[in-house]
Amino acid sequence: MHIHREHDVNIHKASVSFDSYEQMAGYYSDEVDTKPFNAYYERPATLSLLPNVRGRKVLDAGCAAGWYSQWLIGHGADVVAVDFSPNMIAMAKKRLGGKAAVIRADLNEPLSFLAGKSFDIVLSSLTLHYIRDWQPVMNEFARILKPAGHLIFSVHHPFMEFTYFNCENYFVTELLDDEWETNRGKVKVQFYRRPLAQIIAPVISAGFRIETLLEPTPTEKFRELHPQVFEKLTRRPHFLVLRAGLSE
Repeated sequence: MHIHREHDVNIHKASVSFDSYEQMAGYYSDEVDTKPFNAYYERPATLSLLPNVRGRKVLDAGCAAGWYSQWLIGHGADVVAVDFSPNMIAMAKKRLGGKAAVIRADLNEPLSFLAGKSFDIVLSSLTLHYIRDWQPVMNEFARILKPAGHLIFSVHHPFMEFTYFNCENYFVTELLDDEWETNRGKVKVQFYRRPLAQIIAPVISAGFRIETLLEPTPTEKFRELHPQVFEKLTRRPHFLVLRAGLSE
């Protein structure tokens, strides 16, 4: 585990973890339905914050292999899915079978191909911690949402990252290096850690009001599969899940 001090290192934003997800796309697609941290921890919490999606237009922002898009379609939503990884896009298209528009796009850049006030919901699962500057993407989410629209997203919990990576200064935003085990070997992954204030502030500055913030605990199914990890997660949060609506 390593830390890059972002104020000392000039990183090209769009490059963060691009190669990692290109490499992991097949593994991720194979495992995402039942991978415990996703299926029995992050996902129940995120789904609990979604309003009724039937007949609603939803942007799946950072769709990966398309699990959320598939769920949304199955519950009657009209879905546009975006991801920056061509391999992930291929996996999502395979999973969704033409039932959603699946577009390669980088959330570091303007979503100019999406019309303003055209979506009811933006959903972004475990994606935004790969982005250094949240204000532009939050502004874009606010631009494309209808006045009564909602943003639901999950990210790494700042407490988890600060303690797990032995960070020195909680209040800086910094690029972390991690290594993930896959069935095809270890893969280096990078993501940004930021204090809670820098998670909340860009959301509010973009015109959203915070409606709900969850620090979820794992499900009983997680306990069955990994009892020791379950006990840790009931004492130390790993993810943060937030729902926000556009201010009137």
